[in-house]
Amino acid sequence: MRQPGSWLVRVGVGFVRACVVAAVSMVVPAVLAAAVALGIRWGAANPWSWVLPVVLVCVGTLGLSRPVCRTVRFLVARWTGTVVPAGYRQAGPVTQLSTGYWWNGFGYERSRRDALMDQKWRVRWKDPAIWRDLRFLAVVPFTAGVVASLPPAGLAAAAVGLGRPGAVARVVGVLGLTVAVAGAPYAWRCIEPVAVRFLRASHAMALADRVAELTAQRADTTIVQAAEIRRIERDLHDGAQARLVALGLSLATAEKLMETDPGRARELMRAARSGAASSLNELRELVRGISPPVLSDRGLVEAVRAFALDSPLEVAVTADVRLRLEPPIESALYFGIVELVTNMVKHARATRAQIAITREGARLVVDVEDDGRGGATVRASGGLAGLRQRLAVFDGTLEIAGPAGGPTRARIVVPCESL
Repeated sequence: MRQPGSWLVRVGVGFVRACVVAAVSMVVPAVLAAAVALGIRWGAANPWSWVLPVVLVCVGTLGLSRPVCRTVRFLVARWTGTVVPAGYRQAGPVTQLSTGYWWNGFGYERSRRDALMDQKWRVRWKDPAIWRDLRFLAVVPFTAGVVASLPPAGLAAAAVGLGRPGAVARVVGVLGLTVAVAGAPYAWRCIEPVAVRFLRASHAMALADRVAELTAQRADTTIVQAAEIRRIERDLHDGAQARLVALGLSLATAEKLMETDPGRARELMRAARSGAASSLNELRELVRGISPPVLSDRGLVEAVRAFALDSPLEVAVTADVRLRLEPPIESALYFGIVELVTNMVKHARATRAQIAITREGARLVVDVEDDGRGGATVRASGGLAGLRQRLAVFDGTLEIAGPAGGPTRARIVVPCESL
């Protein structure tokens, strides 16, 4: 049985929320009413007196559409836990060309400020979400706004009715108080289904956004692959290839000195053997950097444990699953963990780290935590941003929490239906 105190709390909280929903829902009708009152005051019979009110309504509605819808999304997520994605199109990067002009994806401008301003308005006007917001503003006053207005209207009727003499006034006051008290815990809840129905992106919009996201991910993947190929080529050119060329020269010289100076020839042969061993080690390191053999042979968990043994940190690895994923996913997770631990060594000055690999339903979760000084942030051109892009190819996410003073916690989540 519920306590009277908890019921009063529900009534109080519900009344406040109903007032907030009513106020947010009636912002645009209030602008319309103010414009009508202004037109009537200036002269209802004069058609020119309505020019400014009409402009006021149009500008006010467009200007308030996005803030009101964002407020509604925030309230619904805060009160009910239902997240309604905004679905607004994001502006692309603004790039300065060699000619000095700035390209914003639509046209060329002389300055970065002009390019950003032009891009902002073009993206906003071409965004289908603006029409979704306007549709919501037209619907919400007559649905959630009317229902949420019942508790405050009932309380106002109660105050007026109970404050006047007469039986009719008292009946009106009692009815108003009953509506206010009984409806307060529930009147605000109608904002959730209205927001979900009218603020959620349509299937076509969601599909278009997904196509754009996959296109961007494909471009990022192409860039990452090209950079990786250049790195492998540079390592081969500067390392193993140079040593093999030197090895060939040493063998050719030793062959010429074999009859005239056998001692010098033996020294060159020993140097060539040492160079061959070094080249072999470099090739093994290069192969390990591309795809560690232990990852291919024994899977992600054992590869992470093998890496932990070679790490300068004291790394504890826990895993409640023994699994084999697709090779691209295993590779992305492995090198993501390696990069996180490497950053902990280079930047966080950590001495210990913990790696936990767990399964949560159809998701694989990797938690990495250190005892360092913290302060980790994701910069646009940093390694963590690149790691986030590589994980996004598999719909994976990377979350970093690195407050000053530590510890730094990183979480990688990758959906995998095969788990």
